[in-house]
Amino acid sequence: MTKDKELEKLFLAQKPTFDDKADFMATLTKRLDAVEYVRQHQEATLRRYRVAMVVAFVVGIVSGAVTIGLILSKPSDVPVFSFDVQSVWVLWIMRNSRVIVATALALLMTFGTFSVINNVQEILNMRSHFLRNV
Repeated sequence: MTKDKELEKLFLAQKPTFDDKADFMATLTKRLDAVEYVRQHQEATLRRYRVAMVVAFVVGIVSGAVTIGLILSKPSDVPVFSFDVQSVWVLWIMRNSRVIVATALALLMTFGTFSVINNVQEILNMRSHFLRNV
């Protein structure tokens, strides 16, 4: 108990003095400039992510639409790919190659769309988190 009183007296007796206001202000300005640089860098990174996501989305939609259009424009009795092997499984794949490729492309485009939506939501969450912390 007496130790607590002694520590309290010791802390109350200490009166810090700040004589170097210019050094403190220079250090504070330097740190604030560093924080501003990091904030600007994060905003630029978010802008680049957003532009990259839009470009990837547009390229994916266009290339998927062109590929599906090319596959569906071929005659239905011509397989998309053919093999010289005479196996039951390979013949089944050749006969159903149009459906298999169209299904694979549709699944790939669906996965890509969900990925883009997820990434956009993540970027928006990063931005809101960043703005809350600034």
